Amino acid sequence: MECSGPTSVVFDQTLCEYNFGPTHPMSPVRVDLTMRLAEELGVLESIKRVDAPVATDAQIATVHDQGLIDAVTRAGATPGYEDAARGLGTEDDPVFADMHRASAHVVGATLEAFRQVWSGESLHSVNIAGGLHHAMPEKASGFCIYNDVAVGIRQLLADGAERVAYVDVDVHHGDGVEKIFWDDPRVLTISLHETGQMLFPGTGFPTDTGGPAAEGSAVNVALPPGTADAGWLRAFHAVVPPLLREFRPEVLVTQHGCDSHMNDPLAHMMLSVDGQRAAYLALHELAHEVSDGRWVVTGGGGYSVVDVVPRAWAHLLAIAAGRPLDPATPTPPAWRAYVEEVLGATAPHRMTDGRTPAYRDWSAGYDPEAWLDRAIHATRMEAFPLHGLDPLP
Repeated sequence: MECSGPTSVVFDQTLCEYNFGPTHPMSPVRVDLTMRLAEELGVLESIKRVDAPVATDAQIATVHDQGLIDAVTRAGATPGYEDAARGLGTEDDPVFADMHRASAHVVGATLEAFRQVWSGESLHSVNIAGGLHHAMPEKASGFCIYNDVAVGIRQLLADGAERVAYVDVDVHHGDGVEKIFWDDPRVLTISLHETGQMLFPGTGFPTDTGGPAAEGSAVNVALPPGTADAGWLRAFHAVVPPLLREFRPEVLVTQHGCDSHMNDPLAHMMLSVDGQRAAYLALHELAHEVSDGRWVVTGGGGYSVVDVVPRAWAHLLAIAAGRPLDPATPTPPAWRAYVEEVLGATAPHRMTDGRTPAYRDWSAGYDPEAWLDRAIHATRMEAFPLHGLDPLP
């Protein structure tokens, strides 16, 4: 789809300083490899590149307790610092030097992406280093120190937005964003994730639909482990488009953790890069359909740092630019050589996993014997009536 307005990516190399250390799954090399691959493929030629500012403490404090900000600042100056109550110094969130500034930089980059879109300077804006959706107001959680997405949404609301939709396709439940806006009817959060019965953070069930003042504002699709392209896309199309069309957000915000891939070491889903690309295409089209193209895009999880993340997010950047890449496109030799030089790894040779994503539409009926269909049905039964929608096929 050709876009009617400019696309920007908020990035500078110092965003790679968000770095929990050489043995941590969330290596910043995944962001570096993504941007290098996108550049080698020519994707960035049609995207405005914007430097990432560092968020102020006051901006971060619109979502997070001052006690957390103080603890993160202190941790970044104190090797070996631990504060279990704040989620710092844990296996998931070990401390590292100057971690407050690195985390504030991610928040600043996302805030700039939100500003680009709300001001009209960009129609779509991307921060692939963002999407730190687990961070809670009072504590770090799940590789996420500050919740950049929530800070961005809160700024949108302060700037006058009345309806913001957040769609999270990370394999883990978007619990932090959901909790922060749990009782705010202006924000619709939709998360498709591997069921919390099997995976961190153990939350995000169909019955979780929002607080007393905002029933229906939270929507959760808890998918069975082993779900592949066809099942995932069936669930997505059965839930997300009808809700977004009914809610009509002024801005669509999306989180694109690609840890739903079959090669990801931290989860149990079976998507391909081709299936993930199909989801990105669908979200791009929905942004144009429901929010006049206003689309803020963030990264998220993804721990197959060579085979999956760079290809998935290079596709995402190309789609945001309105110039999707042919899945059969070869990866550039210079990029593969860089991967070999820096990591001693063999990079994929094509932008595809060789899959052709297809799914059976929900309107054809559902099978109550199938775990996947029961999961979809449960979400529709809980959430759709709260939006005046018929939950049955």
